[in-house]
Amino acid sequence: MAVKVLVVDDSGFFRRRVSEILSADSNIQVVGTATNGKEAIDQALALKPDVITMDYEMPMMDGITAVRHIMQRCPTPVLMFSSLTHEGARVTLDALDAGAVDFLPKNFEDISRNPEKVKQLLCEKVHSISRSNRRFSSYSAPQPAAAPAPAASSFSSSVRPAPAPARAAASAPASPAPKRKAYKLVAIGTSTGGPVALQRVLTQLPANFPAPIVLIQHMPAAFTKAFAERLDKLCRISVKEAEDGDILRPGLALLAPGGKQMMIDGRGAVKILPGDERLNYKPCVDITFGSAAKSYSDKVLAVVLTGMGADGREGARLLKQGGSAVWAQDEASCVIYGMPMAIVKANLADAVYSLDDIGRHLVEACL
Repeated sequence: MAVKVLVVDDSGFFRRRVSEILSADSNIQVVGTATNGKEAIDQALALKPDVITMDYEMPMMDGITAVRHIMQRCPTPVLMFSSLTHEGARVTLDALDAGAVDFLPKNFEDISRNPEKVKQLLCEKVHSISRSNRRFSSYSAPQPAAAPAPAASSFSSSVRPAPAPARAAASAPASPAPKRKAYKLVAIGTSTGGPVALQRVLTQLPANFPAPIVLIQHMPAAFTKAFAERLDKLCRISVKEAEDGDILRPGLALLAPGGKQMMIDGRGAVKILPGDERLNYKPCVDITFGSAAKSYSDKVLAVVLTGMGADGREGARLLKQGGSAVWAQDEASCVIYGMPMAIVKANLADAVYSLDDIGRHLVEACL
């Protein structure tokens, strides 16, 4: 059955081009369009699409406000279009907090210059998020993060954890509580759904969390600095975008910069390398996990969160061979159960936890 899509944008040109690109896929059906957030809500209620593509800046009602209303009244996977700027990154992160599943850069030049590449990427995103857990039958109001850092009050009022899927209660039997160990590094890899997932995990950690943390989130270069700044305001631990030569230390999380690769050496120093065009992901979870396995042997605790594909599986295999521990997020609490599923299916997971339990278990394992 074709995926039904509602296209929302105040630009007539962009509505037409997105509709044309999607309609060229025989497994996608554009069922309607809207020119502002209010129309988007009305159309979502009337047409019940499987996926909504959403612009942010529109008259009458902006995209973030529309996403909030849609998630309350007719929860539907939303793909945001965003500009590749610091402000565009901030707005996109707000939209993800409001309930959007994923985002794509809104770049008119790419549409004109690389139409086939744009078509492939857009259609792949639509198909993948149509299968996401973000559509659920009943909406539960989001719970605030446990004791957020005081600075969070000065941030956008839209910053809040997204709701967990209502079917989370149907998740697989819980893994036992973790055993405490003197880990030298916690490494967390994620993709689609990751910004909100990381926020929910990291806001549970105390300022005196004893292990250094590295974060690998599939994200464009223009977004990672804004995302690190956002996490730093919300968390008790410190968070920053990693730079070449940074030193790992307790209570600090280093986020791999978009478009590049992050490795760790045996001295606890971070190496930032150019993104290799032969690799699909920049940053790549496998690269960072693999370097951690080489540098820290059995002293790494790796966590694979929600995301498409299987990035992290081979790096986790190297970590397991060295005696380190690997956790995976459970299917019910994932937006996309791709990366964690790859870990579980390869029998690499020492534990499988719901998203809301991972932060607590990290504290139990490391403190």
